[in-house]
Amino acid sequence: MVKVKKIALIGNPNSGKTALFNILTGLNQKVSNYPGITVEKKTGIAKISDSQHVEFIDLPGTYSVIPSSLDEKLVTIQIQNWMKGDNKPDIILSVVDATNLSRNLFLTSQLLDLGIPVIIALNMMDLVEDNELINIDILKKQFNVADVIPISALKKTGINKLKVSLEKTILDPIINNSSFIDNQFLFQEKLNEIKLLLENCNFQSERFKHAHAIRCISSTRMIECLEVDLEIQNKIIEIREQIVKSAMKAGHLQKIMEPALRYDWINNRLSNKPPKEDIHINSTSEKVDKVLTHPIFGLAFFISLLYFIFKSIFSWSSIPMDFIDSQVIAFGELVSGILNPGLLHDLIVEGVIAGVGGIIIFLPQILILIFFLTLLEDTGYMARVAFMMDRIMSIAGLHGKSILPLMSGYACAIPGIMASRTIESWKQRLVTMMVLPLLSCSARLPVYSLLIGAFVPAVSIWGFDAQGLTLVFMYFLGTITAFLLAILFSKFLSDEKSTSSFIMELPPYRMPLWRSVFRQVYMKGKGFVKDAGKIIMAISILLWFMASFPKLENGDSVSIDQSYAGKVGHFIEPIIEPLGYDWKIGIGLITSFAAREVLVSTLATIYNVEAEDDNIIPLKTAMLNEKDDNGHPKYSILMALSLMVFYVFAAQCMATFAIIKKETNSWKWPAFMIVYMTILAYGGALLVYQGGLALGFS
Repeated sequence: MVKVKKIALIGNPNSGKTALFNILTGLNQKVSNYPGITVEKKTGIAKISDSQHVEFIDLPGTYSVIPSSLDEKLVTIQIQNWMKGDNKPDIILSVVDATNLSRNLFLTSQLLDLGIPVIIALNMMDLVEDNELINIDILKKQFNVADVIPISALKKTGINKLKVSLEKTILDPIINNSSFIDNQFLFQEKLNEIKLLLENCNFQSERFKHAHAIRCISSTRMIECLEVDLEIQNKIIEIREQIVKSAMKAGHLQKIMEPALRYDWINNRLSNKPPKEDIHINSTSEKVDKVLTHPIFGLAFFISLLYFIFKSIFSWSSIPMDFIDSQVIAFGELVSGILNPGLLHDLIVEGVIAGVGGIIIFLPQILILIFFLTLLEDTGYMARVAFMMDRIMSIAGLHGKSILPLMSGYACAIPGIMASRTIESWKQRLVTMMVLPLLSCSARLPVYSLLIGAFVPAVSIWGFDAQGLTLVFMYFLGTITAFLLAILFSKFLSDEKSTSSFIMELPPYRMPLWRSVFRQVYMKGKGFVKDAGKIIMAISILLWFMASFPKLENGDSVSIDQSYAGKVGHFIEPIIEPLGYDWKIGIGLITSFAAREVLVSTLATIYNVEAEDDNIIPLKTAMLNEKDDNGHPKYSILMALSLMVFYVFAAQCMATFAIIKKETNSWKWPAFMIVYMTILAYGGALLVYQGGLALGFS
């Protein structure tokens, strides 16, 4: 069997690396116009010619092989493993942003030390106004790489030439034989001592060993990444300290030794043309940023944008939601007419169709939210939000890098938690993970939509739509609470690692690739239906059984409040009654620990099991028609507000707890999250309901 050749894609954050990976492999990894998206290694098999299949490896974006965060550390360790002969790729595809050539080539220069053929994919050439500023032939000759291919991942130009170059290099590998290490190093004798100790790492490239020794002087993080005995690490640290003292006496800063040498080497090879970053290609972006990143106007625009998004979730989704609702009812009636009365009929109609249909109706609202979030990312605006919020986040003991995982949390907490790997400081990363689930994810949206649509009147308050304003308030409540708790946690959590600074490149504003935007919306919508559907169907079937049994001696079902589900609900009712909830909502609180949106399907199943009519009853109608013993409406806007506040704070997502355990390697932090969020949810809901009653509301 022929061994599949491996090609590793490595590049700076926001260089278009993952977009190129998607084009080459046909996969659909997330691509956005801000750094910090790829946090794990991705692989994909692709055909680059009629006779050649290769495996592409997409590594997290990094500015250097000196790691400043967990995702960059993944790249460093991977490269070190290659240098030990562990699954070394056949080619490195260095993805370079042509609009920031010198800065991007810094990482490329580090890759040239590996003794692996390097091809430079010169991306974003469509943004370079004058292509004569970049002479491809000179660039290839000066850096002595296997090839330099100008491309545009956005417009898919140059891809075929890149594939031809990859195949040619596979057949005839060209390895670079020049390096920045040709320059003289000040403390060569001490450097040789470190290189001697690095013999224990079994690095196969002498140039890599030399460069790695310099990096150990520049940063202790490189020493921490070495897979050697602690004794050897301590010896390297001791030599490093000696060099640092000598460097300080000579007026040098050891932290910039490698960057200074590399940039000097790079600029000497780019001296035939003006540095690209001195040319203001994106002056329009700079002008727009004066407004959108302004401390006052920028923040006002951001808040207004959020209000528009949440208002649109209600106004744009009403027609498709009504359509889906009617189709679910019609499908239920069709199935009800086909199946004979009995357990199977009740299971399918009251359990599966009513339960799953009760949540699918909210799909349009979830898709609208995903659409807007994707649009903000792909245009480059999300990076501006991170930059703008840096000062505010610092008050909470965090920095602007935290805003990217937090913004991801509005769609789903899990990718947001994983994206926190880009945060260097363990304390800041932990605080970010602990407060991130307070941000209202898309799973909460069906709960908010049901309660707002049923109990909040569609009227204007001070010129604002009451329903949209209520939804904005729920998102704002979770956000401001997360911010306040971040301040609290930052004061009490110990800082096990050094703190980190916030350095972030602002990409130019770009027109989104609409095909990519709609593809992301489709994939996430499909994922919601597929993943949530499995959970909802399983719980709907279990809940139908609990709500339909035990049976009486004559075979009839007992009343639902005497069923297994009813008994569980009545058991916890005294605990939740002060919040304004009855036993039916209590069952929903229990089942929604699997996923928050399960509350909706749970109530839909209960009401349809309880109904005497065989047809499916819309959940909103059923809740509005629910009466107490005195014939008054059982549920009110006060109860709805209490329940929404409960779900703003509640720790009800098993998948989130599992990923927290994985990321922290401890059950301590998931347990802490469950406890503090449950107390917060109960206390907040109690305050809303009992406070409302005290003020005369009912």
